[in-house]
Order: sequence, then structure tokens, then C-alpha cells
Amino acid sequence: MSDTKTREILCTVGPASLNASVLVRLEELGVDLFRINLSHTRIKDLPQVVSFIRSHSSVPICLDTEGAQIRTGDLVSGEIVLRENTTVFAHRERVPGDSNNFNLYPLDIVDQLEEGDFISVDFNAVLVQVTQKLPDRVAMRVIHGGVVGRNKAVTVERDLPLAPLTAKDIEALKWGRENGIRHVALSFANRGSDVDAVRALVGDDTFLISKIECRNALHNLDDIAQRSDALLIDRGDLSRQEPIERIPSLQKMIIRRGGELRRRVYVATNLLESMISAPRPTRAEVNDVVNTLLDGADGLVLAAETAIGRDPVGCVGMILKLIHEYEAYRLATAEAPRHYRASDGLSLLVSPHGGQLVEQHVPQEDHAAVEALPKLAVSARVLQDAQHIALGTFSPLRGFMDEATLESVLQTHRLPDGTPWPMPILLPLAADREPAEGPVVLTDEAGTAFAVVTDARTFSFDTRELALKWFGTTSDTHPGARETNTWSGRFLTGKVSVLQRLPSAHREYELTPRESRFVLQHKGWRKVIGFQARGPATRLDEHVQIAALERHCADGLFLNLGLEIDRAHSFPADAVLSSYRMMLDFGYYPGGKVTLGVQPLYPRHAGAREQVFHALCHKNLGCSHYLFDPAIQPNTETEQTDDVRALLASIGDLGITPICVGQVEYDPETQGYVERDGRKRRVAGRRTALHPKEASAALSRNELLPEWFMRESIQDMLRSRLTSIQLERRHVFAH
Repeated sequence: MSDTKTREILCTVGPASLNASVLVRLEELGVDLFRINLSHTRIKDLPQVVSFIRSHSSVPICLDTEGAQIRTGDLVSGEIVLRENTTVFAHRERVPGDSNNFNLYPLDIVDQLEEGDFISVDFNAVLVQVTQKLPDRVAMRVIHGGVVGRNKAVTVERDLPLAPLTAKDIEALKWGRENGIRHVALSFANRGSDVDAVRALVGDDTFLISKIECRNALHNLDDIAQRSDALLIDRGDLSRQEPIERIPSLQKMIIRRGGELRRRVYVATNLLESMISAPRPTRAEVNDVVNTLLDGADGLVLAAETAIGRDPVGCVGMILKLIHEYEAYRLATAEAPRHYRASDGLSLLVSPHGGQLVEQHVPQEDHAAVEALPKLAVSARVLQDAQHIALGTFSPLRGFMDEATLESVLQTHRLPDGTPWPMPILLPLAADREPAEGPVVLTDEAGTAFAVVTDARTFSFDTRELALKWFGTTSDTHPGARETNTWSGRFLTGKVSVLQRLPSAHREYELTPRESRFVLQHKGWRKVIGFQARGPATRLDEHVQIAALERHCADGLFLNLGLEIDRAHSFPADAVLSSYRMMLDFGYYPGGKVTLGVQPLYPRHAGAREQVFHALCHKNLGCSHYLFDPAIQPNTETEQTDDVRALLASIGDLGITPICVGQVEYDPETQGYVERDGRKRRVAGRRTALHPKEASAALSRNELLPEWFMRESIQDMLRSRLTSIQLERRHVFAH
């Protein structure tokens, strides 16, 4: 074996390697740089650590900064467990960290968090969402639970302006400069100006390594590289923002680009992970190391392997042997450079309907110009539809339908280009509100602007013809036809962009398609069953949902609640949501198999059209399957009776797998739930679900519902809420 090598070895020092004999052996094996991780080294300990290394080795020392990174704070017991669907708090002032209250570092980062932010902790093990900002803390809902340790990396899924260096970094680098340390690694380099700030502090004679470990660094790679002496690919932290399956191709792209810019490139993370505790690496690990060298890496970085591993010397020895094996093989690649690209195409979730997710926002810089546009006050339902269009729930629709699209949907259940779509999405105009053609701002009755319709124009359509084709009747006894009959027959069409989200008491649960897809990918789900729930959880619903999970071997169930914004319920919206939260909290659903959302889709009373429409909305949310609600039975006197199965057969492939089940009944003899075959006569003695109004009335009278219909704990909650509402009403009338 040759005594020379063409590739560098960098080692992180820690408890396992801060040993005199180990440091000597590492230098003998040819380690080129010792790395001190400031994220795990107290500033008061830094002089002692540097002195110890220098007393036993002449290998240069590199100070690796904490950088623009958020981490978990101190925890009393070292680690905590965050349970799904609980609320936790991140405080601005120091608190003794536990499972309910803890700190993030830096402490003032909570000031930059906003309601709706998703936060991943410790390599995506835990996912929380900010639900409320308070003066001294933020409240967060735990979407994906798990164990959290102290000083673990935290990622906010939104670009936050963070200083490139912490106060601790600045103090350490100044000390290092004064004490002859001429190697520095900048963690979480976001842009070229970050490198400039560090360079101004450490001087031109310092070898400055910029670490590529966040998405911003990928976008600004050239700018960062040109200001740095070398790049370091931290595959671990990079995989917190980029899908892990992208890391190999990103590694190749960065190494290739670094070579073109004449910058050295090092690669870190999980090179010999198994050797932290095992005497030998795995075949996959040695293959990864050699292929990393074949990619063109100039150096390899050992982290936990030498900082806390059982055999730091053995790890460096293995790396050295692999370098020499590479040198003996010496196969150079000649790939064309691959520049950074978005990762959406790599998702294993079902594609959005039409192939592309619609997202149409009015840019912040254009908000002021919107003030001068004409305004049109519309109903809450129209605003809700506008939001769903602009945020992609109704993909591939980009605006309210025009006459040709409406005709196509009514006649063929398809858009003019042939894409399946059963539901008219219209903006009806009042007789006294006829906006001029061109851009128009949609507001509520109070004048608050929520969306902009560009290229707005009007068209006419006979409302009786519309009702007949849509609902199969023009009778005022049908709620959908009754509303349509009140319309003027004039409609507005045009592309819709959202200015701001509608206010909601359940914002943390109202996930846009982009957000829901992020959550489902985070959970690692691919086969996802969607379901649109209408009322509180019942035992029959529970049976259908769990049976679908098991029968289809699905990864999970995405349960969305249709808490409408402008319609009275048999049960209050918050009580419906609480019932499903209780299902999760009490463990009635299989652990880790169900996630909860709110998808406000107001009732259109369109029978099978509406159910298929809900399925397509859930496809856009990321669901591969849709569970059609067996409890929805059209009123044969007033509503269209088209069978869902017949409509699905006529439309063809929707790109989402339909799950159709029959009416579920309770069988007292077997004390189980059975699906009734609609073609067979009903079996005597079997019980069917209670109507929501009937159940609500009984609970309001403080009566017990059958246990087979609804769990007792949920009944108690609903009874308490309904009783409270009655008392409030009596109090109002009394005064």
C-alpha cells in the first residue's frame, strides 16, 4: 500500500478521539484536519480542547461554526417524547425543557415563527405546526410524534432570515484567529454574503470551507463557491430539506460544479455509520465511499465515527484503505454537470389531477396595486371556492368556469380538454352587480379583499337549464335547485389568484394541497385513503375506515372534516373536530395510521357528482384512494339519485382508486358491523345509523345513544357541548 494519498481525510474530534494515543495514531494514518464542532463544544472548553490536540498532534485544527441553524434547547431529562395531536409550547425565555414546554436555540427565533409554519425536528423524526403566536411563546400542534433530544437540528419549512454566525461563533472565531487557527467551516451557508461576513472576521489567510447543507445553498451554489476555498457537503443536514433519495444526484452535481470552479469539495455524514458500534462497515457503506470518490470528492469527513465511535483509529484506517483502493482503480466519470432542480417530481404520492398542482398567489409586491382595482362583494361560499381554486384543491381549474366549460361539465362530466370533472364551479352575479370586464377584486360584504379575478368577463346561462342538468330537477324542494333558481343567470369567469387566506378557527387543520402533500411525504405515506367526514365520529364510520385501511393495505387514512363556513350544523363545528381528536387521543384508530385535516367544502346537494368531486379534491391533497361515504343516501324525492358506481363507470379512470362500500349496519346477534348488499333484502334486527339531527336532539335531551352507534366518551363530550349551547341561548333570551 502506498504511503501517499491524493484525497484528504477530515476527522471530528470528541470524547472518543480526545485521547493522546488516538490523536497520535490518527496523525500517523494521514488525517489532514481535525474538526471541532462548536455546536457540541462549550466556548469555555475550547482553549483546553485546542491545547490538548496541539500537545499530541501537528494536524491543523478547523473550527466548525454553529451557523444559521435552529436547534432544540436544553431538556431536563436529555430527551422528551412528543405525542401526536398534542399542543406544545416553544418559549422565548429559558424554561426547564419537558414534553410540554421547551426552548429553541437561538431563543429569539420564536419571534420569527408564524402561524401555519411547519417545523421538522431531528432529521424529520418529528413534525409540528405553529398554531398560535403568544407574547412570550408559540403554540405548536404535533402532527408526527417521536423522541426529541437536546441540541438537535430544527428546520422551519420557510426561509427565515438568520445571521450566518451566532454570538458564540463570533467569540470562538475571534479567539481562534488570535490563537493561530487558520481553518474555519461555515455551517449552513445560505448565500455569498454569508461567506463575506465570515471572511471579514477570520481574514484572507484563513482556509474557509462553506458547508452545503440547506436548500438556499443549492440555489446560490456558485456565489458561495466563488467566495470560499472549499465546499463541504453535509448529507445529513441536507437531507432534512431535500428528499433523501435526491442526495446521491445532488452530491454528484455539487462535486462536479465545485471542480469546474476549482474548489475542493468534501463529503460528510454516514460514511461508516455502522462502525460507530461495529468493527467493520457494511458493503453498502464501502460502496458509497468508493463511489463518492469516483464522483470526484477531494476529501472525506468522519463525524460521529471518530467523535463518539468505539474505534476512531479503525475508522480512519478503513477510509485510508478505501482511498487506496480507489486510487488503484482510478476510474474517472465524465458526466455532464447537473444543476439544481426542484424535487416535486420525485414524490411518490399520486400526481395532482391534470398533472400539475395549481398555485396562484398575488405577489406581495403587487398587493398595493390591487387597491386601485374595482371591487366585487361576493358570498362566503364564492370566496371559499376562489381560495380552493387558487390554492390547488380544485386543480386543474385555474378560475371560475366559462360557458363552454360549464356546458362540457354538465353534458360529459369532463372539462373541454377531456379531463374528468363533474362539478360546476361558478361565480353567480347578483342582478344589481355587473362588474366591468378586466381584473376585479373579490371581497366579503365588509369589503375585505381576498382574491383577484384577472381577465374577468361575464356570460349568461339559463338557470332552469342549469338546475335540470346539474341536479336533475328544477323543483324548489331540492336545496341545490332552489338556490340556483334565485340566481340572475349572469356569471363571472376568469383566472383566480389569492390575496390572503380566509379567516378560520381551524387554520392549523386546513391544509392546502401543498401543505398536505408535505405532511404525507413526511410521514412516508404513499398509499393514502382520503375520506370527507360530515358529522361527529360514529362506530359505523370507524368500522368502515379501519376496514378500508386493512383491506387495501394502505399506509394511512387522511380524514378531512367538512366544517362548513356558512351553514348551521346539527353539531357545532368544534365538537365535530373534538370527536375525531378524541378518536386519535384515545387510541381508537390504529397508531400512526390516521391524520386529521379540515377541508371546508360546502354541500352542493349534487349526489354522485358531489362525491366524485370530493374524490378529485382529495387526489389533489395527495390521496391515492378515496372512500366514498356509505352514509350518504340521496333523498329520492328531492335529490338526484345517480349511483356513484355508475357515474365512475361512465367517467372512467380518475387517477384515484375509488373505494365504494354498501350501507353499514350493526348486527346484535354477532355484535359486529356488516356491509349490506343493496341487491338483497334487509336482514331483520340489524341497526342502521341514526340521522345526525336525531342524534343531536337525543343528546341535547341528555339521553344516551346506543354504544354500538357512538362511543360513550364522545357522547359525553357532545352532550356537554350541546347542553352548554342551550344554556347560552336561554341566557341570551332571558336578557
